[in-house]
Amino acid sequence: MTALSDVAILVPGRLHEHAVKRLEANFRTLRLADGDPRLVTPELVKSVRGIAAMTTISAAFIDALPGLEIIANFGVGYDAVDARHAAGRGVLVTNTPDVLTEEVADTTLGLLINAVRELPKAETWLRQGRWVKDGAYPLSKATLRGRRAGIFGLGRIGLAVARRLEALGMPVAYHNRRPVEGVGYTYHPTLIGLAEAVDTLISVAPGGAATAKAVNAQVLKALGPDGVFVNIGRGSTVDEEALIAALANGTIRAAGLDVFADEPNVPQALIDLPNASLLPHVGSASVHTRQAMADLVVDNLIAWFSSREVLTPVSETAHLAGR
Repeated sequence: MTALSDVAILVPGRLHEHAVKRLEANFRTLRLADGDPRLVTPELVKSVRGIAAMTTISAAFIDALPGLEIIANFGVGYDAVDARHAAGRGVLVTNTPDVLTEEVADTTLGLLINAVRELPKAETWLRQGRWVKDGAYPLSKATLRGRRAGIFGLGRIGLAVARRLEALGMPVAYHNRRPVEGVGYTYHPTLIGLAEAVDTLISVAPGGAATAKAVNAQVLKALGPDGVFVNIGRGSTVDEEALIAALANGTIRAAGLDVFADEPNVPQALIDLPNASLLPHVGSASVHTRQAMADLVVDNLIAWFSSREVLTPVSETAHLAGR
């Protein structure tokens, strides 16, 4: 078997520095500005066997590298990678689940509390000296007491969020493509049915065509005027114009968002809304968790080129592991 140091791994665009250092210590690491297939040189065509990436990996980019065997994606979501095309080409795709689950679930809970209790606005009130000048911050109109939560996407992170909501005394229901075995939460076969049954909707759904703008005006209307929407999954799952309108006209009470449709470009209309708590996609953004994700990217590559196994293959390419 070829020594790891002779295996060429391509890094298109930015990648976590810890991952880059480990790649350079173990492989022949090559860099490219981004995943544009027009940037692929004859040398890359001849030598690249693996990719480590946190950027878009298109079908055309995959096809431009005939020796490619594996794409190690940084992140649990891998909608930026054309995994179906990779599978058809016999190329493995891996992601980084589990190591970020608890961190993202913590962030979800923080967003929910911020949206309901207006904590960022209360802190700004203090910092601006208004507590001294104007007195106590106004009572928050909403509370977590008596709320009913619905989770759109009950995967690893969704389950971790559900455990936290249970600890807050909130009943939990969910919507997936199909029921999850072994859980006692109420299942709703449609997203609008879930929204009608709850007043707190948390989206942990992956991106892609199947979920594009799934949270639309009808779903938000079903959530109701005391409704709170939290999105920690993908911005593409939400009709942002409909969400802005729903927040502006009182169709729902508040929202907490960590993800957006066109990151890092957040619509000014959303920024201007006083009932939206907004974060710059920091769900897993702690030093501890991002380093663990970086390790898993590299560990998948080492496992593949050492033993023809991987640790965390995505479902579309799991059948290719161990060939």
